[in-house]
Amino acid sequence: MTLRRLALVLALGLLVSVPAGAATLAVTRETQKDMMVTIYNGNLGLVKDVRETRLPVGLGEAQFTDVAALIDPTSVHLRSLTDPAGLRILEQNYEYDLLSSDKLLEKYVGKVVRLYQSDGTFHEARLLSTAGPVFEINGQIHLGYSGRLVLPSLPENLVAKPTLVWLLRNQTAAAQKVEASYLTGGITWKADYVMVVSADDTKSDLTGWVTIDNKSGATYGNAALKLVAGDLNRARDQRREGRLMELSAKAASPADASRDFAAEGFFEYHLYTLDGRTTIKNQQTKQLALMSAADVPIVKRLVYYGAQEYYRTSYGMPMSNQKVAVLLEVKNSKDNRLGVPLPKGKVRVYKADSGGSQQFIGEDWIDHTPKDERVKIKLGEAFDIVGERTQKDFRKIGSGLWSGRWEVEWEIALRNHKKQDQTVTVIEPVPGDWEVLHATHTFDKPEAHTLRFEVLVPKEGTAKVVYRVRIRG
Repeated sequence: MTLRRLALVLALGLLVSVPAGAATLAVTRETQKDMMVTIYNGNLGLVKDVRETRLPVGLGEAQFTDVAALIDPTSVHLRSLTDPAGLRILEQNYEYDLLSSDKLLEKYVGKVVRLYQSDGTFHEARLLSTAGPVFEINGQIHLGYSGRLVLPSLPENLVAKPTLVWLLRNQTAAAQKVEASYLTGGITWKADYVMVVSADDTKSDLTGWVTIDNKSGATYGNAALKLVAGDLNRARDQRREGRLMELSAKAASPADASRDFAAEGFFEYHLYTLDGRTTIKNQQTKQLALMSAADVPIVKRLVYYGAQEYYRTSYGMPMSNQKVAVLLEVKNSKDNRLGVPLPKGKVRVYKADSGGSQQFIGEDWIDHTPKDERVKIKLGEAFDIVGERTQKDFRKIGSGLWSGRWEVEWEIALRNHKKQDQTVTVIEPVPGDWEVLHATHTFDKPEAHTLRFEVLVPKEGTAKVVYRVRIRG
Protein backbone atom coordinates (compact mmCIF):
# COMPACT_ATOMS: atom_id res chain seq x y z
CA MET A 1 0.00 0.00 0.00
CA THR A 2 1.44 3.39 -1.00
CA LEU A 3 2.66 5.54 1.88
CA ARG A 4 1.05 8.92 1.26
CA ARG A 5 2.30 10.98 4.13
CA LEU A 6 5.47 10.74 6.19
CA ALA A 7 5.29 12.81 9.40
CA LEU A 8 8.35 13.80 11.37
CA VAL A 9 7.19 15.30 14.66
CA LEU A 10 9.70 17.91 15.75
CA ALA A 11 8.11 19.36 18.86
CA LEU A 12 8.15 17.25 22.04
CA GLY A 13 7.06 14.20 20.08
CA LEU A 14 3.47 15.55 19.92
CA LEU A 15 1.40 15.63 16.74
CA VAL A 16 0.16 19.18 16.22
CA SER A 17 -2.80 19.60 13.88
CA VAL A 18 -3.45 22.69 11.82
CA PRO A 19 -6.35 24.65 13.34
CA ALA A 20 -9.35 25.45 11.16
CA GLY A 21 -8.79 28.71 9.33
CA ALA A 22 -5.01 28.65 9.77
CA ALA A 23 -3.16 30.20 6.86
CA THR A 24 -1.50 27.92 4.27
CA LEU A 25 1.23 29.40 2.09
CA ALA A 26 2.83 27.88 -1.01
CA VAL A 27 6.56 28.62 -1.23
CA THR A 28 7.30 27.94 -4.90
CA ARG A 29 10.41 27.90 -7.05
CA GLU A 30 9.53 31.38 -8.34
CA THR A 31 10.57 32.81 -4.94
CA GLN A 32 13.98 31.12 -5.08
CA LYS A 33 16.94 33.39 -4.29
CA ASP A 34 19.82 30.94 -4.15
CA MET A 35 20.58 27.30 -4.92
CA MET A 36 23.64 25.35 -3.79
CA VAL A 37 24.28 21.71 -4.72
CA THR A 38 27.07 19.47 -3.46
CA ILE A 39 27.35 16.13 -5.28
CA TYR A 40 29.18 13.07 -3.95
CA ASN A 41 30.58 10.05 -5.80
CA GLY A 42 28.10 7.59 -4.33
CA ASN A 43 24.68 8.60 -5.74
CA LEU A 44 24.14 11.36 -3.20
CA GLY A 45 23.56 15.10 -3.32
CA LEU A 46 23.24 17.82 -0.69
CA VAL A 47 20.78 20.55 -1.73
CA LYS A 48 20.49 23.98 -0.10
CA ASP A 49 17.50 25.87 -1.47
CA VAL A 50 17.02 29.50 -0.32
CA ARG A 51 13.67 31.17 -1.00
CA GLU A 52 12.21 34.50 0.07
CA THR A 53 8.64 34.56 1.40
CA ARG A 54 6.32 36.32 3.79
CA LEU A 55 5.10 33.68 6.24
CA PRO A 56 1.84 34.16 8.16
CA VAL A 57 2.32 35.36 11.73
CA GLY A 58 1.42 32.78 14.34
CA LEU A 59 0.52 29.19 13.56
CA GLY A 60 0.38 28.32 9.88
CA GLU A 61 1.28 25.81 7.20
CA ALA A 62 3.91 26.27 4.50
CA GLN A 63 4.13 24.11 1.38
CA PHE A 64 7.66 24.05 -0.03
CA THR A 65 7.23 22.75 -3.60
CA ASP A 66 9.59 21.58 -6.35
CA VAL A 67 11.91 19.49 -4.20
CA ALA A 68 13.69 16.32 -5.33
CA ALA A 69 11.51 13.24 -5.76
CA LEU A 70 14.26 11.08 -4.23
CA ILE A 71 14.71 13.27 -1.17
CA ASP A 72 15.60 11.64 2.16
CA PRO A 73 12.87 13.13 4.40
CA THR A 74 14.84 12.37 7.56
CA SER A 75 17.64 14.69 6.40
CA VAL A 76 15.49 17.81 5.85
CA HIS A 77 16.33 20.94 7.81
CA LEU A 78 14.55 24.31 7.57
CA ARG A 79 15.83 27.54 9.03
CA SER A 80 15.18 31.25 8.65
CA LEU A 81 18.25 33.18 7.51
CA THR A 82 16.54 36.47 8.38
CA ASP A 83 15.11 35.69 11.85
CA PRO A 84 16.37 32.30 13.09
CA ALA A 85 14.90 32.72 16.58
CA GLY A 86 11.49 33.79 15.31
CA LEU A 87 10.67 30.69 13.27
CA ARG A 88 9.85 27.39 14.94
CA ILE A 89 8.97 24.13 13.17
CA LEU A 90 6.28 22.06 14.87
CA GLU A 91 5.67 19.36 12.27
CA GLN A 92 7.23 18.29 8.99
CA ASN A 93 5.72 16.14 6.24
CA TYR A 94 6.87 14.99 2.84
CA GLU A 95 4.13 14.56 0.21
CA TYR A 96 5.17 12.41 -2.74
CA ASP A 97 1.95 10.67 -3.85
CA LEU A 98 2.17 12.35 -7.26
CA LEU A 99 -0.75 13.15 -9.51
CA SER A 100 -1.20 10.83 -12.53
CA SER A 101 -4.07 9.36 -14.53
CA ASP A 102 -3.54 5.95 -12.94
CA LYS A 103 -3.51 7.41 -9.42
CA LEU A 104 -6.70 9.41 -10.16
CA LEU A 105 -8.52 6.30 -11.32
CA GLU A 106 -7.37 4.35 -8.25
CA LYS A 107 -8.84 7.05 -6.00
CA TYR A 108 -12.24 6.78 -7.72
CA VAL A 109 -12.71 3.00 -7.56
CA GLY A 110 -16.22 2.46 -6.11
CA LYS A 111 -17.30 6.04 -6.86
CA VAL A 112 -19.53 7.60 -9.53
CA VAL A 113 -17.94 9.31 -12.54
CA ARG A 114 -19.26 10.66 -15.84
CA LEU A 115 -18.69 9.35 -19.37
CA TYR A 116 -19.29 12.14 -21.91
CA GLN A 117 -20.22 11.41 -25.52
CA SER A 118 -19.32 13.47 -28.57
CA ASP A 119 -22.79 15.06 -28.68
CA GLY A 120 -22.37 16.49 -25.15
CA THR A 121 -24.56 13.92 -23.37
CA PHE A 122 -23.15 11.79 -20.58
CA HIS A 123 -23.73 8.62 -18.58
CA GLU A 124 -23.19 8.36 -14.87
CA ALA A 125 -21.15 5.25 -14.14
CA ARG A 126 -19.63 3.62 -11.09
CA LEU A 127 -15.95 2.70 -11.54
CA LEU A 128 -15.53 -0.89 -10.34
CA SER A 129 -11.94 -1.55 -11.40
CA THR A 130 -9.09 0.27 -13.13
CA ALA A 131 -8.16 -2.95 -14.99
CA GLY A 132 -10.07 -2.64 -18.23
CA PRO A 133 -11.50 -0.37 -16.83
CA VAL A 134 -14.80 -1.86 -15.55
CA PHE A 135 -17.94 0.28 -15.03
CA GLU A 136 -21.45 -0.29 -13.73
CA ILE A 137 -24.01 1.66 -15.80
CA ASN A 138 -27.73 1.26 -15.08
CA GLY A 139 -27.15 -2.04 -13.34
CA GLN A 140 -25.08 -3.50 -16.19
CA ILE A 141 -21.37 -4.22 -16.23
CA HIS A 142 -19.37 -2.55 -19.02
CA LEU A 143 -15.81 -3.50 -19.92
CA GLY A 144 -14.02 -0.43 -21.20
CA TYR A 145 -15.85 2.67 -22.34
CA SER A 146 -16.37 5.06 -25.23
CA GLY A 147 -16.30 8.79 -24.81
CA ARG A 148 -14.46 11.05 -22.39
CA LEU A 149 -14.08 10.14 -18.71
CA VAL A 150 -14.61 13.11 -16.39
CA LEU A 151 -13.97 13.09 -12.65
CA PRO A 152 -15.93 15.44 -10.39
CA SER A 153 -12.96 16.74 -8.33
CA LEU A 154 -9.32 16.22 -7.42
CA PRO A 155 -8.91 13.66 -4.62
CA GLU A 156 -7.04 14.54 -1.45
CA ASN A 157 -3.42 13.54 -0.84
CA LEU A 158 -2.42 13.79 -4.48
CA VAL A 159 0.14 16.48 -5.34
CA ALA A 160 1.42 17.65 -8.69
CA LYS A 161 5.02 17.90 -7.48
CA PRO A 162 6.99 16.49 -4.53
CA THR A 163 6.29 18.88 -1.67
CA LEU A 164 7.60 19.50 1.84
CA VAL A 165 4.86 20.65 4.20
CA TRP A 166 5.68 22.35 7.51
CA LEU A 167 3.50 23.38 10.41
CA LEU A 168 5.22 26.55 11.62
CA ARG A 169 4.99 29.11 14.37
CA ASN A 170 6.30 32.39 12.98
CA GLN A 171 6.88 35.73 14.74
CA THR A 172 8.04 37.86 11.79
CA ALA A 173 5.52 39.68 9.60
CA ALA A 174 8.16 40.97 7.18
CA ALA A 175 9.50 39.01 4.24
CA GLN A 176 12.32 36.65 5.17
CA LYS A 177 14.71 34.24 3.52
CA VAL A 178 14.33 30.60 4.50
CA GLU A 179 16.76 27.82 3.66
CA ALA A 180 15.68 24.22 3.17
CA SER A 181 18.55 21.74 3.07
CA TYR A 182 18.26 18.02 2.40
CA LEU A 183 20.03 14.97 1.03
CA THR A 184 18.75 13.31 -2.11
CA GLY A 185 19.55 10.24 -4.12
CA GLY A 186 19.45 9.97 -7.88
CA ILE A 187 22.25 12.45 -8.55
CA THR A 188 25.88 11.50 -8.97
CA TRP A 189 29.08 12.51 -10.74
CA LYS A 190 32.14 10.84 -12.16
CA ALA A 191 35.38 11.87 -13.78
CA ASP A 192 36.43 10.92 -17.30
CA TYR A 193 39.81 11.63 -18.82
CA VAL A 194 41.03 11.84 -22.40
CA MET A 195 44.75 11.38 -23.05
CA VAL A 196 46.33 12.00 -26.44
CA VAL A 197 49.80 10.46 -26.76
CA SER A 198 52.58 12.02 -28.84
CA ALA A 199 54.19 10.26 -31.81
CA ASP A 200 57.24 9.16 -29.78
CA ASP A 201 55.16 8.02 -26.75
CA THR A 202 56.97 10.39 -24.38
CA LYS A 203 54.36 13.15 -23.86
CA SER A 204 50.62 13.50 -23.76
CA ASP A 205 47.80 16.03 -23.57
CA LEU A 206 45.43 15.22 -20.71
CA THR A 207 41.89 16.57 -20.34
CA GLY A 208 39.53 15.76 -17.49
CA TRP A 209 35.74 16.01 -17.61
CA VAL A 210 33.09 15.87 -14.92
CA THR A 211 29.93 14.02 -15.91
CA ILE A 212 26.87 14.75 -13.76
CA ASP A 213 23.83 12.49 -14.02
CA ASN A 214 20.68 13.95 -12.46
CA LYS A 215 17.74 11.60 -11.98
CA SER A 216 16.69 12.98 -8.60
CA GLY A 217 13.37 14.38 -9.83
CA ALA A 218 14.25 18.09 -9.51
CA THR A 219 15.94 20.81 -11.55
CA TYR A 220 18.61 22.90 -9.85
CA GLY A 221 18.65 26.26 -11.61
CA ASN A 222 21.61 28.64 -11.58
CA ALA A 223 23.22 26.57 -8.83
CA ALA A 224 26.54 27.00 -7.07
CA LEU A 225 28.08 23.59 -7.64
CA LYS A 226 30.55 21.65 -5.49
CA LEU A 227 31.81 18.11 -6.01
CA VAL A 228 33.26 15.88 -3.29
CA ALA A 229 35.75 13.17 -4.29
CA GLY A 230 36.44 10.45 -1.75
CA ASP A 231 35.08 7.27 -0.26
CA LEU A 232 32.40 8.28 2.25
CA ASN A 233 30.91 5.72 4.59
CA ARG A 234 27.11 5.71 4.70
CA ALA A 235 24.75 3.75 6.92
CA ARG A 236 22.77 1.43 4.68
CA ASP A 237 18.97 1.47 4.64
CA GLN A 238 17.68 -1.40 2.51
CA ARG A 239 14.10 -0.17 2.37
CA ARG A 240 15.10 3.31 1.25
CA GLU A 241 17.56 1.94 -1.32
CA GLY A 242 14.78 -0.20 -2.76
CA ARG A 243 12.56 2.86 -3.11
CA LEU A 244 15.31 4.86 -4.79
CA MET A 245 15.79 2.09 -7.34
CA GLU A 246 12.06 2.00 -7.98
CA LEU A 247 11.72 5.76 -8.48
CA SER A 248 14.94 6.39 -10.42
CA ALA A 249 14.35 7.22 -14.07
CA LYS A 250 16.15 5.40 -16.85
CA ALA A 251 16.47 8.07 -19.53
CA ALA A 252 18.92 10.96 -19.75
CA SER A 253 19.54 13.68 -22.32
CA PRO A 254 23.02 15.05 -23.08
CA ALA A 255 24.20 18.57 -22.36
CA ASP A 256 27.58 20.18 -21.97
CA ALA A 257 29.36 23.16 -20.49
CA SER A 258 32.92 24.22 -19.80
CA ARG A 259 34.13 25.98 -16.67
CA ASP A 260 37.06 25.64 -14.33
CA PHE A 261 36.99 23.86 -10.98
CA ALA A 262 39.05 24.94 -7.96
CA ALA A 263 40.29 22.00 -5.87
CA GLU A 264 40.92 22.03 -2.13
CA GLY A 265 41.45 19.54 0.66
CA PHE A 266 38.28 18.97 2.67
CA PHE A 267 38.41 16.72 5.77
CA GLU A 268 39.82 13.45 4.38
CA TYR A 269 38.38 14.11 0.93
CA HIS A 270 38.79 16.66 -1.87
CA LEU A 271 36.33 19.38 -2.77
CA TYR A 272 35.97 20.80 -6.29
CA THR A 273 34.14 24.14 -6.61
CA LEU A 274 32.85 25.31 -9.98
CA ASP A 275 33.87 28.83 -11.00
CA GLY A 276 30.47 30.35 -11.72
CA ARG A 277 27.05 28.75 -11.72
CA THR A 278 25.24 26.16 -13.79
CA THR A 279 21.76 24.70 -14.22
CA ILE A 280 21.37 20.96 -13.71
CA LYS A 281 18.09 19.84 -15.24
CA ASN A 282 16.17 16.78 -14.16
CA GLN A 283 16.76 13.80 -16.46
CA GLN A 284 19.95 15.38 -17.81
CA THR A 285 23.54 14.27 -18.22
CA LYS A 286 25.83 17.31 -18.06
CA GLN A 287 29.56 17.54 -18.74
CA LEU A 288 31.85 20.20 -17.31
CA ALA A 289 35.58 20.67 -17.87
CA LEU A 290 37.58 19.58 -14.81
CA MET A 291 41.20 20.13 -15.83
CA SER A 292 43.51 20.34 -18.80
CA ALA A 293 47.29 19.92 -19.19
CA ALA A 294 49.53 19.81 -22.27
CA ASP A 295 52.89 18.13 -22.84
CA VAL A 296 52.63 15.91 -19.77
CA PRO A 297 55.64 13.55 -19.63
CA ILE A 298 54.71 9.87 -19.76
CA VAL A 299 56.68 6.63 -19.60
CA LYS A 300 55.61 3.64 -21.67
CA ARG A 301 56.43 0.31 -20.04
CA LEU A 302 56.34 -3.21 -21.45
CA VAL A 303 55.86 -5.72 -18.64
CA TYR A 304 56.06 -9.51 -18.78
CA TYR A 305 54.52 -11.15 -15.71
CA GLY A 306 55.69 -14.67 -14.87
CA ALA A 307 53.23 -17.40 -13.93
CA GLN A 308 51.85 -17.36 -10.41
CA GLU A 309 52.87 -20.99 -9.72
CA TYR A 310 55.69 -23.29 -10.77
CA TYR A 311 53.51 -26.34 -11.35
CA ARG A 312 51.77 -27.92 -14.31
CA THR A 313 48.02 -27.91 -14.85
CA SER A 314 45.83 -30.91 -14.03
CA TYR A 315 46.22 -31.98 -17.68
CA GLY A 316 50.02 -32.16 -17.35
CA MET A 317 50.62 -29.10 -19.53
CA PRO A 318 52.90 -26.21 -18.44
CA MET A 319 51.26 -23.02 -17.25
CA SER A 320 50.38 -20.81 -20.22
CA ASN A 321 52.76 -17.93 -20.83
CA GLN A 322 51.58 -14.43 -20.00
CA LYS A 323 51.45 -11.83 -22.74
CA VAL A 324 53.53 -8.66 -22.59
CA ALA A 325 51.40 -5.91 -21.06
CA VAL A 326 51.57 -2.30 -22.29
CA LEU A 327 51.30 0.39 -19.60
CA LEU A 328 51.64 4.15 -19.42
CA GLU A 329 52.92 5.75 -16.24
CA VAL A 330 52.39 9.39 -15.27
CA LYS A 331 53.61 11.17 -12.16
CA ASN A 332 50.99 13.58 -10.88
CA SER A 333 53.41 16.39 -10.04
CA LYS A 334 53.81 20.09 -10.79
CA ASP A 335 57.07 19.35 -12.60
CA ASN A 336 54.97 17.23 -14.98
CA ARG A 337 52.42 20.05 -15.48
CA LEU A 338 49.90 18.34 -13.19
CA GLY A 339 50.11 18.28 -9.38
CA VAL A 340 46.34 18.44 -8.77
CA PRO A 341 44.20 15.82 -6.98
CA LEU A 342 42.69 13.57 -9.64
CA PRO A 343 39.33 11.97 -8.76
CA LYS A 344 38.83 8.36 -9.75
CA GLY A 345 37.52 7.73 -13.23
CA LYS A 346 38.14 6.18 -16.62
CA VAL A 347 41.09 7.25 -18.80
CA ARG A 348 40.69 6.81 -22.56
CA VAL A 349 43.91 7.04 -24.57
CA TYR A 350 44.32 8.08 -28.23
CA LYS A 351 47.21 8.41 -30.64
CA ALA A 352 47.51 9.75 -34.17
CA ASP A 353 48.17 7.23 -36.94
CA SER A 354 50.44 7.83 -39.96
CA GLY A 355 47.66 9.80 -41.64
CA GLY A 356 47.20 12.12 -38.66
CA SER A 357 43.87 10.65 -37.56
CA GLN A 358 43.44 10.02 -33.84
CA GLN A 359 42.85 6.35 -32.99
CA PHE A 360 41.72 4.79 -29.72
CA ILE A 361 44.50 2.64 -28.21
CA GLY A 362 43.10 1.59 -24.83
CA GLU A 363 41.48 2.62 -21.57
CA ASP A 364 41.76 1.92 -17.86
CA TRP A 365 40.35 3.00 -14.51
CA ILE A 366 42.35 5.11 -12.11
CA ASP A 367 41.63 5.51 -8.40
CA HIS A 368 41.60 8.79 -6.45
CA THR A 369 45.16 10.04 -6.93
CA PRO A 370 46.67 12.82 -4.78
CA LYS A 371 49.46 15.03 -6.06
CA ASP A 372 52.96 13.56 -6.40
CA GLU A 373 51.60 10.01 -6.71
CA ARG A 374 51.95 7.90 -9.84
CA VAL A 375 49.15 6.86 -12.19
CA LYS A 376 49.45 3.59 -14.09
CA ILE A 377 47.25 2.99 -17.12
CA LYS A 378 47.10 -0.44 -18.74
CA LEU A 379 46.39 -0.10 -22.45
CA GLY A 380 46.43 -3.74 -23.53
CA GLU A 381 48.86 -6.43 -24.69
CA ALA A 382 51.79 -6.00 -27.07
CA PHE A 383 51.30 -7.47 -30.54
CA ASP A 384 54.91 -7.64 -31.80
CA ILE A 385 56.66 -8.63 -28.57
CA VAL A 386 56.27 -12.24 -27.49
CA GLY A 387 57.30 -13.89 -24.23
CA GLU A 388 57.88 -17.58 -23.60
CA ARG A 389 58.63 -19.02 -20.17
CA THR A 390 60.23 -22.45 -19.79
CA GLN A 391 61.26 -24.39 -16.68
CA LYS A 392 64.72 -25.78 -17.52
CA ASP A 393 65.47 -27.66 -14.31
CA PHE A 394 63.87 -28.73 -11.03
CA ARG A 395 65.79 -30.59 -8.31
CA LYS A 396 64.88 -31.47 -4.77
CA ILE A 397 68.07 -31.24 -2.72
CA GLY A 398 66.77 -31.66 0.82
CA SER A 399 63.66 -32.67 2.72
CA GLY A 400 62.03 -32.49 6.10
CA LEU A 401 58.70 -33.28 7.73
CA TRP A 402 57.26 -29.82 7.05
CA SER A 403 59.85 -28.27 4.77
CA GLY A 404 62.30 -28.94 1.97
CA ARG A 405 64.84 -27.38 -0.39
CA TRP A 406 64.65 -27.11 -4.15
CA GLU A 407 66.66 -25.66 -6.98
CA VAL A 408 64.71 -24.35 -9.95
CA GLU A 409 65.97 -22.88 -13.21
CA TRP A 410 63.80 -20.78 -15.54
CA GLU A 411 64.31 -19.34 -18.98
CA ILE A 412 62.28 -16.38 -20.27
CA ALA A 413 62.67 -15.81 -24.00
CA LEU A 414 61.55 -12.43 -25.31
CA ARG A 415 61.19 -11.98 -29.08
CA ASN A 416 60.94 -8.50 -30.58
CA HIS A 417 59.42 -8.20 -34.07
CA LYS A 418 59.59 -4.40 -34.14
CA LYS A 419 62.15 -2.35 -36.04
CA GLN A 420 63.31 -0.61 -32.82
CA ASP A 421 64.95 -1.95 -29.68
CA GLN A 422 62.51 -2.47 -26.81
CA THR A 423 62.99 -2.67 -23.04
CA VAL A 424 60.81 -5.22 -21.25
CA THR A 425 60.38 -5.46 -17.48
CA VAL A 426 60.19 -9.10 -16.40
CA ILE A 427 58.37 -9.76 -13.11
CA GLU A 428 58.94 -13.25 -11.68
CA PRO A 429 57.18 -14.66 -8.58
CA VAL A 430 59.42 -16.63 -6.20
CA PRO A 431 57.74 -18.40 -3.25
CA GLY A 432 59.23 -19.32 0.12
CA ASP A 433 62.70 -18.37 1.41
CA TRP A 434 64.89 -18.00 -1.67
CA GLU A 435 68.23 -16.90 -3.07
CA VAL A 436 69.40 -16.48 -6.64
CA LEU A 437 72.31 -18.76 -7.46
CA HIS A 438 73.01 -17.21 -10.86
CA ALA A 439 71.28 -15.01 -13.46
CA THR A 440 72.12 -13.80 -16.93
CA HIS A 441 70.81 -10.28 -16.26
CA THR A 442 70.96 -7.80 -13.42
CA PHE A 443 67.96 -8.07 -11.12
CA ASP A 444 66.44 -6.47 -8.03
CA LYS A 445 63.99 -7.55 -5.33
CA PRO A 446 61.07 -5.06 -5.18
CA GLU A 447 59.06 -7.30 -2.82
CA ALA A 448 59.68 -10.33 -0.62
CA HIS A 449 58.50 -12.84 -3.25
CA THR A 450 59.27 -10.95 -6.45
CA LEU A 451 62.25 -10.92 -8.79
CA ARG A 452 62.54 -8.14 -11.39
CA PHE A 453 64.70 -7.84 -14.52
CA GLU A 454 65.03 -4.95 -17.00
CA VAL A 455 65.77 -6.59 -20.36
CA LEU A 456 66.82 -4.84 -23.55
CA VAL A 457 65.44 -6.81 -26.51
CA PRO A 458 67.13 -5.92 -29.82
CA LYS A 459 65.08 -5.01 -32.87
CA GLU A 460 63.86 -8.06 -34.77
CA GLY A 461 65.81 -10.14 -32.29
CA THR A 462 65.58 -12.24 -29.13
CA ALA A 463 66.79 -11.86 -25.56
CA LYS A 464 66.86 -14.70 -23.05
CA VAL A 465 66.80 -14.33 -19.29
CA VAL A 466 67.99 -17.43 -17.42
CA TYR A 467 68.10 -17.60 -13.64
CA ARG A 468 68.45 -20.31 -11.02
CA VAL A 469 67.06 -20.04 -7.49
CA ARG A 470 67.35 -22.13 -4.36
CA ILE A 471 64.08 -22.24 -2.42
CA ARG A 472 63.51 -23.28 1.18
CA GLY A 473 59.93 -23.67 2.27
